[in-house]
Formats: sequence, structure tokens, C-alpha cells
Amino acid sequence: MAGRPPADPEQAPEPGYAGPASDACSRATGPHSSGGSRRAEGPSAGRARRRPRRDAELNRERVLAAAASAMLREGRNVPLATIATEARVGVGTLYRSYADREALLHALEHRAYGLLNQILDEVDHQDLPGLESIREFLLRSLAIGDQLILPLHGAPPLISAQAVAARQEINRRLDRFIQRGRADGSIRAAVNATDVIVFSAITTQPLPHGPDWPLIARRQLAIFVNGLAVSGPTDIPGPAVTRQDIETTFTLRAPPAH
Repeated sequence: MAGRPPADPEQAPEPGYAGPASDACSRATGPHSSGGSRRAEGPSAGRARRRPRRDAELNRERVLAAAASAMLREGRNVPLATIATEARVGVGTLYRSYADREALLHALEHRAYGLLNQILDEVDHQDLPGLESIREFLLRSLAIGDQLILPLHGAPPLISAQAVAARQEINRRLDRFIQRGRADGSIRAAVNATDVIVFSAITTQPLPHGPDWPLIARRQLAIFVNGLAVSGPTDIPGPAVTRQDIETTFTLRAPPAH
């Protein structure tokens, strides 16, 4: 990218605007504050202050949803102006939240981890047998596949403490489903959470020229789940790939810190 374009005049911040961080740090001041004789503010004033922040959050979510869909359709190098247009925001609005493409990709990765953990929350609350829990996770992940911008899909790996913790939580919860399946007899194959995650990464990324991908993906999903229910062939390659193997690869391939 040649550089950051000037902000859209219609979307440019007001003079003195310091960004979302300054918004988050602002405080309401009462009529008796030590700052002098400031007039008391009513409920309508509070709503007026909060509205821009809500609008900014909605704009960011529209940008991330549009970016995920556009990158799936056109690749990681889709013009940021295209993303802004599809999100129905000005280019200046996009750049105020995400300084460059890398920052946008990192935000998309964090968002994807949040979506997956939300699915795991919902599945966990259903108290299903282990095999059904894995199946439900895979089906729901497939349904939002166009929103999952992740390292196993080609996004630059995040190795921050927050990202590593999010991946660890996903692994831990999937392993718990597998352990539940082994305890209730619904899962007998020698698999781990990494196997499930890799399979999910494969099915949520359509083949470039495959016909009717949703149908193909659901068929592959059914074959995979059926395979978990049996002992499996004796020649499964080993050793198993672990979460730490994945993290080590991410660390080696992560872009250098600025």
C-alpha cells in the first residue's frame, strides 16, 4: 500500500479529536466538580455523548464484516476502498480505526476467535453428547465460514498473549468435548482438538472452483464426524499434531514486531 490516503472530509474527525481511546477515557462531570461552575447535564446530554461511541462501534463492526466477506471473495489484497464502500462508511472512517491492512487483519483474527468462542459457549450450554458437540461446533463454524479470517486460512499469525490465550481456550474446550465423547462412548477415534480445528479450517475455506461448496462441505463434515464414532484404521499417521506445534509454526511465520 503506497500510504495512508487523506481522510474523507465528510468522515474527518473534529479538530482536537484524539481517537477512540480519548472517547473511552472521557468522564461526565457533575454540577459540583472542582473544575468550576459547570452546568448540570441532563439525561439527554448523556445520550448525546454516548451516541457517537455506539455509532463508532457499529461502523467498526460493519467494516470488519465487510472486510471478511470481501477478502474471502477477492483475496487478502482487496482494496481497502472496496471494503469501506461495502461497509457503507467513508475511507477516512476505516483508517481512523485501522491504520493499515495489517491492523485490519489482526482485528479480524481477534473477531474470529470471539465468534468461535461464542459458538463453543452456545454448544456447551446444550449439554450434548461429546460427538454431537463436535458436530454442532463444526456445523456452526461452517455457517459463519466467510467471517473467519484466521492464520490457518492464510492471515498473518498473531502471537500476542491475547491471541495465544484465545486459541488455547478454543483447544481446551474442544478437548473437553472429545473427553466427554470418550466417556459417553460416542467418540472412539484417536483424535485431539487440533484435528478438529484443522478440519474446520479446511471446510470453512471454499475450494476455488468447487461446485456447490456448502453441500460438499456438509458431506465432508458428515464423513469426518462418522469417522470419530469408530475406532478408525490402525495406520493413522502419528504422532498427533498438538496445539504447541501450531503455536510454534505461528511464531516462526509471524511478521516481525514493529
